[in-house]
Amino acid sequence: MFHIYNPETMAKPTAGYSQVAEVHGGKTVYIAGQVALDPSGNLVGKDDFAAQVERVFQNLKAAVEAAGGDFHNVIKLNYYCVASVDPAQVPVVREIRDKYVNTANPPTSTFVFVPRLVRPEWLIEVDAVAVVK
Repeated sequence: MFHIYNPETMAKPTAGYSQVAEVHGGKTVYIAGQVALDPSGNLVGKDDFAAQVERVFQNLKAAVEAAGGDFHNVIKLNYYCVASVDPAQVPVVREIRDKYVNTANPPTSTFVFVPRLVRPEWLIEVDAVAVVK
């Protein structure tokens, strides 16, 4: 269905992600950017970066499960973190992410800092691509 790997001709990632994901079949699922909103639309973790990251991953998990898969089907994660978050907090994202992803064969990813998100209380937004049967 898909193959995630790091080619020998490229630098091996040190932050728990893979360089390449090849899709050979299955249903591609695009998950919109998720923020720290609970199912009722309430913000989780105002001014609490770790709490917001945890809620974001719970939302991503719910989305991929609704599409018939699980987090092992996620092949790509894109992170958008507001610039006001101290870059020293990035390991918090990895720690929480690692409770969800296949750490032996992690998805590809991109992590960028942005000036702000749509709502000023949102500290991070993450979108994903998954491949399910």
